[in-house]
Amino acid sequence: MPLALENLTVIDLTQVMAGPFCCQLLGDLGADVIKVEPAGRGDATREATGHRLPHGESAAFLAVNRNKRSIAIDLQTPAGLAAFRRLAEKADIVVESFRPGVAARLGVDYASLREVNERLVYASISGFGQTGPYAARPGYDLIAQAMSGIMSVTGSPGGAPVKSGVPVADMSAGMLCAVGILSACLARAVTGRGQAVDTSLYDAALAVSVWETAELWATGEAPARLGSAHRVNAPYEALPTRDGYLTIGANNARLWERLCAALDRSDLLADPRFATNADRVRHRAELASELTHALSTRDTEEWVSLLLDAGVPAGPIRDYRESCADPHTLAREMVVEMDHPVEGRVRALGVPVKLSETAGSVRRVPPRLGEHTDEILRAAGYSEAEIGELRSEGAVS
Repeated sequence: MPLALENLTVIDLTQVMAGPFCCQLLGDLGADVIKVEPAGRGDATREATGHRLPHGESAAFLAVNRNKRSIAIDLQTPAGLAAFRRLAEKADIVVESFRPGVAARLGVDYASLREVNERLVYASISGFGQTGPYAARPGYDLIAQAMSGIMSVTGSPGGAPVKSGVPVADMSAGMLCAVGILSACLARAVTGRGQAVDTSLYDAALAVSVWETAELWATGEAPARLGSAHRVNAPYEALPTRDGYLTIGANNARLWERLCAALDRSDLLADPRFATNADRVRHRAELASELTHALSTRDTEEWVSLLLDAGVPAGPIRDYRESCADPHTLAREMVVEMDHPVEGRVRALGVPVKLSETAGSVRRVPPRLGEHTDEILRAAGYSEAEIGELRSEGAVS
């Protein structure tokens, strides 16, 4: 079966999370992703503190670097820079995650590379973007969540600000960058020219804050923390049962009626506090108290089964051990296994976008540092003698 992006070559200059995730998405869908890593060091996550597999490989690196080939280049050497530029001459896409200004100092910025490849799509992911008063600031997911407003609405009412449990700014920036890259490639098919793509963790964190900004501009008031509750619908939150928690999404009149029937609480339908969705949102705390009282009579799995049978959207709260072993997760191929040369059989998340005719796949395990240096240089036209000279100069490894 053909792969959707198999005609695209991507040079991945990024490190850590957002950029590598972006490039992994492109790789999953068929692109030839060449990961350019600093000679001798590699991507920062290779050596970062954190969880490691039994034989020492970084779990963080393995998570976002499959379907890539690795070449180790010292861009600060003339020969290393020349090698990179030769790769860029024939590439479709370059993705970088340097702080604004660093790529230009290294000579791998868009202005420099488009001189050798006018069709190049050049994507930048940074903390705050290439423009604006904060452009030069270092940026991390935590900082983007804090400054965008996400942390102000995450956590329990009246409690301290809390960051999202997953790196939502990093991952959203990676996905949005992939959308921007593919949009630029479609435009290139018409114009024949590439262009620069600029996104940031800060922009991405704001972009996913659709409900919160809608509330701000509708009311003039900054949204508050609601725990697991929804801003404009109720009941739509996590509630305790006899043995744990479940989530309920009864966010319209028909589902509200079904929920009351399933809970044997038809009296709530006549309660003026809960007459309409707006009333239920206004009296959210009282509603949660009433529902909690009803739910305390059964265990979570009993309630989930009963509510689903009644046509009410509901689900248990699971940890990742449970979700990754769930039959539906496995049926959707969202957990896959790979044969790693050092760690043996390892698990990873599957391809989240299912294409019916040009399906993505996991074809390569995350590469070892510089694993494909010679292979990539040979394809770029370097002779064995030239590759040996580059190595002796420390330009590649």
